Amino acid sequence: MKCIHIVLLIFTYVLSAQTFEVPDVRRPNILFCISDDQSWLHTTAMGDQVINTPAFDKIANEGILFMNAYADAPSCGPSRAAILSGQHIWRLREAGNIHSNFPEDLVNYQSLLEKSGYFTGSYSKAWGPGKIKTNSGWVFTGETKMNPAGYRFNNFKEFNKTRPRDRPFSFWFGSADPHRPYRLNSGKESGMDITAVRVPPVFPDNDIVRNDILDYYYAIQRFDDEVMKVLQMLEDEGILDSTIVVFASDNGMPFPRAKATLYDMGTHVPLAIRWPEKLSSQDKVYDGFITLSDLAPTFLEAANLKIPKDMTGKSLMPILLGKKDENRAYRKSAYTAMERHDGCRSGGKGYPCRAIRTKNFLYIRNYEPDRWPAGDPDLKNCARMIPYGEVAPSPTKTFMMGNESKFPDLFKLTFGMRPNEELYDIREDPFQMNNLAMEEKYKDIKISLSGQLILYTQMTGDPRALGRFAPWDYYPYYGAMPNKNWQVIKE
Repeated sequence: MKCIHIVLLIFTYVLSAQTFEVPDVRRPNILFCISDDQSWLHTTAMGDQVINTPAFDKIANEGILFMNAYADAPSCGPSRAAILSGQHIWRLREAGNIHSNFPEDLVNYQSLLEKSGYFTGSYSKAWGPGKIKTNSGWVFTGETKMNPAGYRFNNFKEFNKTRPRDRPFSFWFGSADPHRPYRLNSGKESGMDITAVRVPPVFPDNDIVRNDILDYYYAIQRFDDEVMKVLQMLEDEGILDSTIVVFASDNGMPFPRAKATLYDMGTHVPLAIRWPEKLSSQDKVYDGFITLSDLAPTFLEAANLKIPKDMTGKSLMPILLGKKDENRAYRKSAYTAMERHDGCRSGGKGYPCRAIRTKNFLYIRNYEPDRWPAGDPDLKNCARMIPYGEVAPSPTKTFMMGNESKFPDLFKLTFGMRPNEELYDIREDPFQMNNLAMEEKYKDIKISLSGQLILYTQMTGDPRALGRFAPWDYYPYYGAMPNKNWQVIKE
């Protein structure tokens, strides 16, 4: 009976209507602020005692703070494609990989808003890195002002000066912060207290790691400062309160066992939404689960537009307006995925995995457990010639690789092989360090979560769950390739 209930629940979710009645009033402006590689814990609003994030805190304090927001993928390109398209990455073809193409026929909320009369634009890092189709053919995102997130302006001030005052706007305000590399000691030199850093238990706790975290914090604060300046511009113009302001990140922190993994430090991201003109005053904190692909249908619905059937994301408008959420049953879990993050294995192979995160558990299915999850240790098998290339080069990574004998358990957690199933009890193990998948005590929970994950991914068209050909290992790779002997082996 329980399985039947799950099937009906997921079937209803996939087929449910994608619209929600909103008053036919002036359409809001939309400002989407997205940092690059920031985990959910690292804002003042989330209780970090070292970092200072007044812009994020303002949006959270005057809006809604989402406690359980998850990136659809722990990799920037696929995550950003999911945000734009409102779909899980297993539906996005090439865009499910980083350093690939953005299919020109992929549904895109910015394009739909523009067609409906919105003035759209972007700044800094939008969708990418990869190639997009232009009038000149397929070009790299860094070589053109065009982007699926909107025409790329030099800054928000230029966009604001250009935009027509008789049309609403939707602006993607991106950044390269806090993506690596960092200026060494930038955090400490700014006055941050190294002794106050809370070091996640998946890292060794020493001054090298603490200092690395401070440099990461400094980059977070730099983007937060930029966001605050934009908020001030809107306030000076008298339109801040009529603008939907969203602050999020594309994936977790660029540290070992974080970015490019489906653990919380790779997928759990900060999210706050401010919209005083319409926001309900009932709830300032929302504990339900959402994925960032829910933002596209939210923006479209706020603009009184029909939500395309292709979108698997669910609008947050009922939550924002304090209305009954017909999707509340589906806010009990989040589904995440990864394919090829970078060219870190021979032949262009990725590390395909899917996960379901609930209040108490994280279940991960690794489809190719014989592959190195952090990238091949042999640099000859990496396009960038970096051992364990899924983990960004950093002082923390360098220390861990050079001190394997002193921290064997932490080294294995980050760089070692993983089984085809992982299960973690969040209540006892918030950083997912103790795999319970083989424990008899958790057998029924594992079966239940595995079943939910398979059913959901099947119903939303995941080729891997359906037993069909999975193309991601064979798509082109457009990232840096100092290793001239490395190439994607075609099917």
